Amino acid sequence: MKATINLTEQEFLSKVVNYKENPEEWAYLGDKPCLIDFYADWCGPCKAIAPILEDIATEYAGQIYVYKVNTEKEQNLAAAFGIRSIPSLLFVPMKKQPQMAQGALPKETLRKAIQEVLLAE
Repeated sequence: MKATINLTEQEFLSKVVNYKENPEEWAYLGDKPCLIDFYADWCGPCKAIAPILEDIATEYAGQIYVYKVNTEKEQNLAAAFGIRSIPSLLFVPMKKQPQMAQGALPKETLRKAIQEVLLAE
């Protein structure tokens, strides 16, 4: 079973943030911090990071969500977040502002970011 969770725009609006209702304010809707992978099926680096994100999702199960957004299928969502290169990873802590990272980051870098950005609150 996959540990990562694919999101449509509608699911994003209900689980992460409803940027259509609140375009000026970031109000995270989740009950745990999350990491969102903006990817495409044809993207080599996206394919390279996919198994790492599965491992991370399993390792941090119960602590964070790892979501995936297919930028080809969810073009409005990708545009709303200004995604120009993929993979782009959005780290969403419970209270602080989200932080974007670009590129296929190594597992240790992801772990460090999860500890410092998502779980340090």
